Amino acid sequence: MQSTPLGALAVSRIGLGAMGMSGYYTGADRGDAEAIRTIHRALDLGVTHLDTAEVYGPYVNEELVGRAIRGRRDEVVLATKFGLVSHTGRPGPDSTPGNIRAAVDGSLRRLGTDHIDLYYQHRVDRGTPIEETVGALSELVAAGKVRHIGLSEASAATIRRAHAVHPVAAVQSEYSLWTRDPEVEVLPALRELGIGFVPYSPLGHGFLTGDIRSLDGLDATDWRRTNPRFTGDNLTRNLRIVDEVRAVADEVAATPAQVALAWLLAQGEGIAPIPGTKRVHRLEENCAADNIRLTSGQIDRLNNLTPASGDRHAEPDMAAIDG
Repeated sequence: MQSTPLGALAVSRIGLGAMGMSGYYTGADRGDAEAIRTIHRALDLGVTHLDTAEVYGPYVNEELVGRAIRGRRDEVVLATKFGLVSHTGRPGPDSTPGNIRAAVDGSLRRLGTDHIDLYYQHRVDRGTPIEETVGALSELVAAGKVRHIGLSEASAATIRRAHAVHPVAAVQSEYSLWTRDPEVEVLPALRELGIGFVPYSPLGHGFLTGDIRSLDGLDATDWRRTNPRFTGDNLTRNLRIVDEVRAVADEVAATPAQVALAWLLAQGEGIAPIPGTKRVHRLEENCAADNIRLTSGQIDRLNNLTPASGDRHAEPDMAAIDG
């Protein structure tokens, strides 16, 4: 597996997002054993970048990752997030210094480690100045509890303010062939500042695999059943994206998921997507995208696709984006 820089941090070009191992998606109830096998296989394949968060579960996902990397901690660039769970009793996102100090100690305990390689603010806390939040994070870096800091779903203006206080290694936001929003302001700012970019949901919550053409196969609790892009006429309209991705995949003898990831990797250095799965065969499929090279013509065709119809989250969640 090739590597790429996130600021001063080097990670595998393709990482592994662990969120879906603890809920949210169809099949997440298969138990932890399969998820742990998948994490072990990822490490064997050279995947060094594992991503979790305290809110996943909450807490149980960090515990799962901690069990999986026991005895292999030195092979892992471990990323987790704070701020959507309040340990101070404050409603809503909480990135106050007191909450950060409580959150990091809990994450370290659950992950079974003495340091976090990449610690993200999960969503911007509009009630706490970003300078105050990053100041608290810089204290954690000085104390050795955190090696690098990151932001998630932050605007270019917020990123600049944060980076002026302490170097930001990475920004994590949704980015894929059906979510191109970061290209307007965020990606140019990251290039200018030397900050890495970690696309989450790089396969459009599974849509870009080509396996979802209706909601019939999704569990009743699968959150995609209420996502605007998967419901109503939007689902039908968005199939045109998958059909074009599949056409390119046929040309390069790959799967649609591999083409979607190869397109992201073709956007340049410092981009490290974290597709999520708890299945070994899907992990192996995703990792193989590291070796796929698209032609300039194929990249142009994919670049020219119209982004997906519908908001990428329900209204309450959209309010927390681009802070």
